[in-house]
Amino acid sequence: MDKQLDENTALSTESKPTRRRYRDGDNTHRPWTEEIFTADESHKCPTYVHRTPPCQGSCPSGEDIRGWLSIVRGIEKPGDPEMPWQEYAFRRMTDANPFPSIMGRVCPAPCEDGCNRNAVEEFVGINSIEHFVGDYALGESLSFEAAGADTGKKVAIIGGGPAGLAAAYHLRRRGHGATIFDDHDDLGGLMRYGIPGYRTPRDVLDQEIRRITDMGVELRLATRIGRDVTLADLEQQYDAVVVAIGAKQGSTLPIPGAEGTSNCLTGVDFLEAFNTGRLLHTAKKVVVIGGGDTAMDVAAVARRLGHIEEVSEKDRPEMVVLGFTTHDVATVANRQGAHVTVLSREPLAEMPASTTELEHVAQEGVSVRGSVLPVEVITGEDGRAVALKVVEVTWSGGQTNVVEGSEFEIECDLVVGAIGQKGDLKGLEALDDGNGKIRAGKFFEVPDKPGYFIIGDAVRPHLLTTAIGHASIAADSIDQYFAKQEPGRRPKVDVHHFDLLSKLREEGHEPEAYDSQQVRGTADSGFAVHNYDDRSAREIIASDQLFLGHWQDEARSRRLDEPIGPDAVLGHFEERIVALSEEQVRTEANRCMSCGMCFECDNCVVFCPQDAIFRVKKDEKSFGRYVDTDYAKCVGCHICADVCPSGYIEMGMGE
Repeated sequence: MDKQLDENTALSTESKPTRRRYRDGDNTHRPWTEEIFTADESHKCPTYVHRTPPCQGSCPSGEDIRGWLSIVRGIEKPGDPEMPWQEYAFRRMTDANPFPSIMGRVCPAPCEDGCNRNAVEEFVGINSIEHFVGDYALGESLSFEAAGADTGKKVAIIGGGPAGLAAAYHLRRRGHGATIFDDHDDLGGLMRYGIPGYRTPRDVLDQEIRRITDMGVELRLATRIGRDVTLADLEQQYDAVVVAIGAKQGSTLPIPGAEGTSNCLTGVDFLEAFNTGRLLHTAKKVVVIGGGDTAMDVAAVARRLGHIEEVSEKDRPEMVVLGFTTHDVATVANRQGAHVTVLSREPLAEMPASTTELEHVAQEGVSVRGSVLPVEVITGEDGRAVALKVVEVTWSGGQTNVVEGSEFEIECDLVVGAIGQKGDLKGLEALDDGNGKIRAGKFFEVPDKPGYFIIGDAVRPHLLTTAIGHASIAADSIDQYFAKQEPGRRPKVDVHHFDLLSKLREEGHEPEAYDSQQVRGTADSGFAVHNYDDRSAREIIASDQLFLGHWQDEARSRRLDEPIGPDAVLGHFEERIVALSEEQVRTEANRCMSCGMCFECDNCVVFCPQDAIFRVKKDEKSFGRYVDTDYAKCVGCHICADVCPSGYIEMGMGE
């Protein structure tokens, strides 16, 4: 062995990084046996440490991503041998998120940003695998398991969007009654009325919603709190109330000339008019203000709708968006392309919209300009906007600075602001904290309002996956409220963790009872897994804790994203992305590095010079219980830890 082991130094040769834990430049020859017996004089032996992978730590829904990727790879198998792996993966996914098919399409996938595979090459395509599994479940008409045993408790949920539906799902699993109140005729909230239907296909959305309502969720649609039913009514009839109203009130442009100008609209109103089928064409020159995904959706929809050259006053787009009329479908035959410009104060590289959405609108002929700030809406004699006065800005540390002498005007027939949104508190004034908001405690309870909870965009507008994650935590809080318990401390890494003891029981094993401790004992303990240390609730494993040299570069399997050019976008309302095939999904899942959990690679068994590490007997093994250690043979050489690709082995026993 010609290099000295050093656990604190990431080594490289002059030609290429090895990613091994050696010190570069030390070429002193030492016999292999000498290395083994002097590397660790304390003779520390391996501890098997379960940590949370960063993909899961980055997922606001808290999905056990590594877990269902292991299922797709064929490493973790269902306890029921008759269950297809696709269904087992679906069950694991939906433990946290009941919308895998929708989220597989539209989630910006912060999990992929966190993926440790980025330290080797490119992230694992988590989103695309979720898309495939979600569509499989729809194709097989998989339903959710029956609701839990009836507790006799009833919860009113105000809002039928992603947060409200996810809350109903988690509450029914616990056996609580759930009734959703929504002022629309159909459930879905942002997924139906805020995101264009070609991104969230309505048949897919309807099926994923139906799975939830089939669990025994009661519905009160076209019902407005404050108009049809009051908070006092809910307090009398229900044991708890969940506010999941979303953020469907768009912010108006805070610049001169915008207020009261009919063709200055909000992105929220524009998209709802489109998604309800009322808006069939838009203006010739559309300017969208904002740098987020809502702005990109508005721009993409405007390009698809186009404009009609000669239009009556009542058929102007603002008249439809504001609810005064509805377009006649016969008019679409005369549509022509619309010129659409997106303006954002952030530079292009720092715009909050997802990279994919930015690429899509650029392909479709939208002009996107960064570092530009609107300062005034210029109106014509009829009071309608005819131009937008803007200035160039520099962007530093979240602050904008106007560039002197940079003012110019952009002609427009329609201005759509997508600069923010908030919840509509009509009928909920009793919960207003005095600032036009409903305050949320750290367990999503409403302070000083016992029995009230608030989740989703009403807390803070963010991602769909964030709203879904809120619902899961709130369901726990409601359980504790019903039990008259104070909310318990949430784990530092607050996600849906893999539970080894539950897995052992699923496999038909009977682990012995134990008192709750992080370290579960040694190989002699019937409930233990070779000195298994479960740190998943408090530690996320980083890439420098892995043996990255195990992994070779492998191209990511990408979904087909059908390009739509500027000349083809008009009237194009079909879905752009095409799901991966089963073969592609299995190949892509195999790129997962199983960070923080054994994936049965056998490196430790093969490289142990003492034959101290061995495979667990087949009739005793399960996922997470694959290898064991004979500590009478172990000499603490730490080779097993060095060659463990997933960072699952740590030299800790004996300290």
